Amino acid sequence: MNTESRKIVRNASIVAGATLLSRILGFVRDLIVAYTLGAGLPADAFFVAFRIPNLMRRLFGEGSLTMAFVPVFSRVRAEKGDQAAGDMARSALRWLVAILGLISIAVYFGASPLTRLIAPGFERNPELMTLTVHLVRICFPYVIFICGVALCMGILNSRGHFLAPALAPCVLNLSLIGASLAGYYCGYSVAVSMSWGVLIGGFLQWSLQQPFLKRMGLSWFGTWSFKNSGVRRMGRLMLPTVLGAAVYQINIVLGTLLASFLKVGSVSYLYYADRLVQFPLGVFGIAVGTAALPSLSVLAAKGRSDEFASTLKMTIGLTLFISLPAMAGLIALAHPLIALLFQRGEFTVEAVRATAMALVAYSAGLPFIAMSRPLVSAFYALEDTKTPVKIAIVCLLINVGAGYVLMQSFAHVGLAMAVSISSAVNCLLLSFFINRKIKHIPICWSGAFKSLLLSALIGAGAYYGPQSHWLWFALIPLWMAVYGFGSYLLKSEEAVMLVSAFRRKLRRG
Repeated sequence: MNTESRKIVRNASIVAGATLLSRILGFVRDLIVAYTLGAGLPADAFFVAFRIPNLMRRLFGEGSLTMAFVPVFSRVRAEKGDQAAGDMARSALRWLVAILGLISIAVYFGASPLTRLIAPGFERNPELMTLTVHLVRICFPYVIFICGVALCMGILNSRGHFLAPALAPCVLNLSLIGASLAGYYCGYSVAVSMSWGVLIGGFLQWSLQQPFLKRMGLSWFGTWSFKNSGVRRMGRLMLPTVLGAAVYQINIVLGTLLASFLKVGSVSYLYYADRLVQFPLGVFGIAVGTAALPSLSVLAAKGRSDEFASTLKMTIGLTLFISLPAMAGLIALAHPLIALLFQRGEFTVEAVRATAMALVAYSAGLPFIAMSRPLVSAFYALEDTKTPVKIAIVCLLINVGAGYVLMQSFAHVGLAMAVSISSAVNCLLLSFFINRKIKHIPICWSGAFKSLLLSALIGAGAYYGPQSHWLWFALIPLWMAVYGFGSYLLKSEEAVMLVSAFRRKLRRG
């Protein structure tokens, strides 16, 4: 295991831990918001208003901006030093504030037509429309802060610091919790209070990054230029990444559109199943991809192609080592898990069954979705942002086409199956083209086979074991231990690597 591989393991564990905390806080936030805001007119207004800057964040924020910034920043730093890299960062921030500031001004004056575009049905209710427009004007400048956070994330990750950026979503969740409770108990409009909470949360997320940047010697006051060559290169890389993010959002919209033609409840079944699949993806899959990008970018900038290939192979192996047992567990325990989380009130036994079937279909694609993130990071590290976007467009067409065909026989489960199929194709195409670039196969087949074999074993044990009462839930740590111990006995590289990393941490402690 080389130095960069050890860094990825350590940094991925930091990102995963912070992301897990953020997901838990997000769940608490949802509970508190449901209590304070409810599900009436103010709630509809707030959720639509918050969706607009959130969409901008997904298109231009941590995904597109960070992935385009990190490779260029790493190359500038490797070739010209820290001062030139700092100049590039300051120039990028000026561009960011200028562009998003102008967009925010335009949204302030055009909030009414923008709301009509996003939620045309609100026009039938003047009170709802007026409140939503007001909340849009409060919420939207959040995008300036959160895209600034994405820029800080790129700088910090490139310098080997991952904790502060990973904790940023926790700060937003805490801000929204505080704002909703303040509005509720002080007698203010909770929707308005939460909109200000969004803006305050964005500022606090930005502020959290600054002490760490200062400690690294970066100041936002210094040399900068709108004509900075690094920023121009970043802009050229960013355009395809924005298109890729847009393709992903279109995929979601088209999936919902197809589901709307099925029986009532189909959209909800898919939503709840997808939320469960996104949990391991968000905690582990994205963590590994996020940790891999800076290391791969440094190796690409220095021309260390053999280390680049071995680091990518290790990253893919680690992703499979985590995602395969997660897939097996979700498939084996789909029904009792859905029943435990959702079967109450209006969520009937039939809804549990239908959602569990969708969860099984989604889970089959989980390893492919997880592997795609580090593969895409490898392309971005090589400053090739066009190939992943072209592949994403092909897979969008496959998803829609397969979804339309499969929904005829399998209803909403067919749509979930189509997502897994298109994810598999996406992963295979990314692997094929990265292999052509680096002349190395990015997957260790022996390690993948060991993980698959052990995952099938614990999946069968969980499926055929007790699934009533709480015993199935209590046995989950046992299956995790069986998988980990079995991997170590089979001398799985990933298991040995994780054990070695844990021992080093104990020795340092």
